[in-house]
Amino acid sequence: MKIIIINGPNLNLLGTREPDVYGDISFSDFLSTVRSQFPHCEIDYFQTNIEGEIIDKLQQCGFSYDGIILNAAAYSHTSVGIGHAVKAIKTPVVEVHISNVYNRESFRHHSFISPNAAGIIIGFGLEGYNLAIEYLIKHDL
Repeated sequence: MKIIIINGPNLNLLGTREPDVYGDISFSDFLSTVRSQFPHCEIDYFQTNIEGEIIDKLQQCGFSYDGIILNAAAYSHTSVGIGHAVKAIKTPVVEVHISNVYNRESFRHHSFISPNAAGIIIGFGLEGYNLAIEYLIKHDL
């Protein structure tokens, strides 16, 4: 199974950015662990702080991967374009948020991605990525 994790703005700072909200593990360290936990999966990774690059990556991978895990971060709540890109592609997308967005500012309570996602995992920390992988494997969408 071929899966890509796409992370949006500021997630390159995991491990140092607001550790009380996002934890103290860098994503690269976490990714190494995830890859060893799912050796039968090819897990690619892409991170950008630029909205258009997320859209480009979704379009690039959205017809050739078995699953996409997308944490568009703040763009989830603002980007109609990313929402439309998720809707336009064939590959199922699982939306992940590390923090519980419903325990935070009210603008985070709406996502332009959610209506077009296969599922949403919110508030389980980095474990949400593992749950998304397990879902994609189990459902082999």
